[in-house]
Amino acid sequence: MSKRINIGLLLMYLGTQFSGFQDTAIAQTKTKIQVAQTPTTTICPAQLNSTINNVINRPLFSRVRWGILIQPLGSNQTLYSRDAQNYFIPASNTKLLTTAAAIQQLGANFRIRTSIYAEKDGSLRVVGRGDPSLSDAQLQNLAKQLAQRGIKNINKLVADDGYIVGDVVQPSWQWEDVQSDYGAPVGSFMVNENLFSFNLTPQSPGQQLKLYWNDLNEERIWRVVNQSTTVADNQPTELTVTRDLSGNVLKIQGQLAANANPFNITLPVVDPNYFFLRRLRMALLREKINLGQTVVETGGGSYQQEIASLQSPQLSELIATTNVDSNNLYAESVLRALAYQQTKKPNQGTADIGLEVLKANLTKLGVNPTSYFLVDGSGLSRKNLISPEALVQLLQGMAKTPNAAVFRASLPVAGKTGTLKNRFRNTKAEGIVFAKTGTVGGVVSLSGYLNTPNYQPLVFSIIVNQSEQPAKVLRQAVDEIVVGLTQLKRC
Repeated sequence: MSKRINIGLLLMYLGTQFSGFQDTAIAQTKTKIQVAQTPTTTICPAQLNSTINNVINRPLFSRVRWGILIQPLGSNQTLYSRDAQNYFIPASNTKLLTTAAAIQQLGANFRIRTSIYAEKDGSLRVVGRGDPSLSDAQLQNLAKQLAQRGIKNINKLVADDGYIVGDVVQPSWQWEDVQSDYGAPVGSFMVNENLFSFNLTPQSPGQQLKLYWNDLNEERIWRVVNQSTTVADNQPTELTVTRDLSGNVLKIQGQLAANANPFNITLPVVDPNYFFLRRLRMALLREKINLGQTVVETGGGSYQQEIASLQSPQLSELIATTNVDSNNLYAESVLRALAYQQTKKPNQGTADIGLEVLKANLTKLGVNPTSYFLVDGSGLSRKNLISPEALVQLLQGMAKTPNAAVFRASLPVAGKTGTLKNRFRNTKAEGIVFAKTGTVGGVVSLSGYLNTPNYQPLVFSIIVNQSEQPAKVLRQAVDEIVVGLTQLKRC
């Protein structure tokens, strides 16, 4: 698969259809979960088996696969195990492996650098190294640095994408993932998380919806076929947005009520390199720097005279965004950073090399290399397979390292932050669970640490697979198990 991709059909079902799609496909879902309060009784370790089995053996889950492992932190003692050595689709629990390997290999202070070099022929070369945090504000900073050097005209600007190579999306990602904002392409250049957006605004009944672009540069890229209509007040929203395989026709169909609020649609870019160049051109114009020809090349520069640069936040911040917000683009970028930092060679920043470095680091942490199988760093692929045992081994191993505090700080906190902000509220688990969530179709996972009030700290991994139940129902059961763990005491 080449680095340039053509994104075709994108279905965005809104109203009840759209919310159902989110429950099954988006790894970053922040659904508010109401968990029944566990009776204010305590549970002895010997009672844990029956307590958990009462949840997972309900008729509702008769065809569901559960993988569970619970251990005291710092101990190999097993408090509960259910198919813990078997493979499960982990969803975004995969990010635990990616971020742990990155912090061990690269260190908490590692940053990703974006540079502009002056070439001997008078052209400028901008070298991207896969910083996922770049935004228009950072590009403006880059442009200001050039202006401060007295640069008024750039006859030729080369975008060098030789650091991150290979597929911009994992070939096994599902079609709806590649077409959605959480499945944006990864590459040497990423700006605004490789997303663009526009608003659809209702008019008078019978008229087309009005399209307002947030980025006029993108308006010039797309040819819009608008077959939408405004309907009477309080009618349901039913919108479909599609793109053809050539990547430049945007078709809008469906309806929006006249009294509805404008609806924002966010899409992944088609070509990250040229999207970056368009955004950089705008930043240069604001500094009154004229930009002539732009080209994309893979390597070949001298890289000697750096005249402007940007640095990402420290890796500790990048992995916090990865885990707390379950950001797939950041996860894939971190995986590729493992690759090119390991090889120090052009055209080596591939996902496959990153996965090799990941496995070497996890083996050092005590994770059995046969207990997981990965094809990406984010968990979007249904080909990823991880056992609860592997996740617990990882969590146990990281707790013994100098990076333990940084790693734990990258995890969502129950009822407080990220993808756990709206879970465990007003339960005994609020504020004492630090865990990574995961959700794809038919899969829910939660793995992390629990500081029990009356027992020693715990490490746990809970994965649910092969369920036809809505993700909300599965999360409620998982959360019920975790709340039950807070009642443990020594008996």
